[in-house]
Amino acid sequence: MRETVNLTGMILKATPVGEYDRRLVILTRERGKITAFARGAKRPGNQLMAVSRPFVFGQFHLFEGRESYSLQSAEISNYFTEIAQDVEAACYGSYFLEFADYYGRENVDGSEMLLLIYQSLRALLKPALPNSLVRVIFELRVMVVNGEYTEHASRTVSDSAEYAWEYIVATPIESLYTFVLKEEVFRELKLCVEMNKKRFVDRQFHSLEILEMMSG
Repeated sequence: MRETVNLTGMILKATPVGEYDRRLVILTRERGKITAFARGAKRPGNQLMAVSRPFVFGQFHLFEGRESYSLQSAEISNYFTEIAQDVEAACYGSYFLEFADYYGRENVDGSEMLLLIYQSLRALLKPALPNSLVRVIFELRVMVVNGEYTEHASRTVSDSAEYAWEYIVATPIESLYTFVLKEEVFRELKLCVEMNKKRFVDRQFHSLEILEMMSG
């Protein structure tokens, strides 16, 4: 009989397979990004239905197969239901998950990326923080986690924008979402992050297109 493995993580993506199953992409602390199947998760009353959705964070108990895992059960710490109930927050959150899926790799330590995702989703629930600022902070730091960034913002930006860039790059993830910026400083920072993305990220994100359509 196969051994069960216990992995801490968050579901980045859930897609239907056949009539009753779901295919999950889970970012885990111990093994990076993995693929798991939740058999029967779409059957009414199935115990896996509630725990096999995007944003769900907790400990997953899985059987390990040759090419994928089978989800047996889960102990959930946070469903992030408030995000799912807020259209704008859900769009931002979906973009964060898609970005993490883009960078996620199998059989690597996923703890830093997982912590960043978790703290970024929590930040979307803070009324004092503009979601647009949360997005820019997340974008820069997720590129930092993967080593795809410049050390400085730009020679042409203000000292305030340069300081914000350096703070996002270097501060512990738990302390990332503890500041706000004046509008002109935010615009400078956002432009520098966009330039960094164009340099290092070679993908168009579907969730970002929806987000930008919503924000006009």
